[in-house]
Amino acid sequence: MSSFNDLTERLAQFAKERDWEQFHSPKNLAMALIVEAGELVEPLQWLSEDETKDLSETQRQALSEEAADVLLYLLRFCDRVGIDLEQAAWAKIAKNAAKYPADRVRGSARKYTDYT
Repeated sequence: MSSFNDLTERLAQFAKERDWEQFHSPKNLAMALIVEAGELVEPLQWLSEDETKDLSETQRQALSEEAADVLLYLLRFCDRVGIDLEQAAWAKIAKNAAKYPADRVRGSARKYTDYT
């Protein structure tokens, strides 16, 4: 299985082979990421909560492709601005664990500022 580093390197190679690096500024990549995130919700639009839990294979495939686009743009963005996404994700999980201790927030969707 490939790592984020492998994917990041392949994306950089892909962009370089096409001379697309000139278009991959942090601003442009962030904007593209938002567009793709919007496309991720499109297959779910107008479905009920229950329908979103029982998707067809066609719906699941559409979501798979959109989720991949989001990941790939995020990896490319992080590469261009010098963020180690895996390290950042582990750090954020640790930070959230401190902000949302399980014994205080279990079963609640309230923001941490509501109980600190």
